[in-house]
Amino acid sequence: MSSAEFSDLQHPFVLRRLEPSDYSKGYLNLLEQLTVVGDISEEDFTKSSFVSLCSMLGSSQSEGFGAAGDLHHVVVIEDIERHVIVASATLLVEPKLIRKCGKAGHIEDVVVDQTARGQHLGQRIVSHLTNLSKQLGCYKVILDCSEANAPFYGKCGFELKGRQMARYFGEDPLSVGS
Repeated sequence: MSSAEFSDLQHPFVLRRLEPSDYSKGYLNLLEQLTVVGDISEEDFTKSSFVSLCSMLGSSQSEGFGAAGDLHHVVVIEDIERHVIVASATLLVEPKLIRKCGKAGHIEDVVVDQTARGQHLGQRIVSHLTNLSKQLGCYKVILDCSEANAPFYGKCGFELKGRQMARYFGEDPLSVGS
């Protein structure tokens, strides 16, 4: 899928899948505006377990770095004049046994660079992943957010349903999975 198929964003912005070259375009710096990332080398980035997941699920090179079959989609918005990633979000598709072996979409890790906020890039990327989840046959798409971000997601068509709960392991957030 080419970036031209993704959206009608105005120049200089292009919405597309994550690529290995996005490491040098500040992708991890963008994620640090959302959460703890840690020290990840370019080699670690391109050889991460995510890349292994893409290979395991049969994602071909033509599908792009940010796609693992139909289950994992990482999309970015690049400012092509500055060669910088200014927004990103992830869609995880969960196969289920309920709803006649249905699928649920989970939108995660939505972030827009502080310098690019106010240009509706967050709404565009969430809208893209919402539409993608529908195209992939999901019966719903859900996300977790802070109370402060709930009005934004309301503008994107989401409504409050229940509560999110979490349990973290380890004292240091970087120790998870170690």
